[in-house]
Amino acid sequence: MFYIIELEDYIRVEPELFGLETKEAIFKQLCKSYSGFFDKELGAVIAVLDVSNIGEGVIIPGDGAAYYNTSFKLLVYKPELQELVYGTVSEITNFGALIDIGVTEGLLHISQAMDDYVSFSKSNALIGRATKRSLKKGDNVLARIVALSYKGEQPRIGLTMRQPGLGKLEWIAEDKRKTKMQLAKMEKTKEEKKEKKKESK
Repeated sequence: MFYIIELEDYIRVEPELFGLETKEAIFKQLCKSYSGFFDKELGAVIAVLDVSNIGEGVIIPGDGAAYYNTSFKLLVYKPELQELVYGTVSEITNFGALIDIGVTEGLLHISQAMDDYVSFSKSNALIGRATKRSLKKGDNVLARIVALSYKGEQPRIGLTMRQPGLGKLEWIAEDKRKTKMQLAKMEKTKEEKKEKKKESK
């Protein structure tokens, strides 16, 4: 999930930024400090949105920088269990696919690619035995987060596409068309039965 969070902290502004207005200098320093930053509690920082409040600057003897008590807003992404995510297949391997979900990547195990027996083909794709559906690099997908681990610097995300309404976007559109056709067929059969009943009376 994406969140806007407000934090307060002492921001160390390096001497090279002293020529700028205080707010601009702090904003640039925040962008530099929080670039690629990830925290288990906060999530992954995507952008610094705003510097809302700046206190008096403090200089510490022996340190050429200035410190400002600052309130600021960040846009962060924190993955949640059961969250739906759009992504693009960035790599196919014999054990599954890596899905780029924008801020980070998730792993789609081969057994979670589709509701079918799946094999890894020589053409670098995951192929369903019965459905003949294929998943390859560059495909856009809708998946659900089913596992989260915070053992390294970045979270490890496990994904599934085996539930209804998930999968490659073309599969979802195809399934919707089939469902629509089945409903129309059922409605037609209903109407025909009604007409036959009327005729028999």
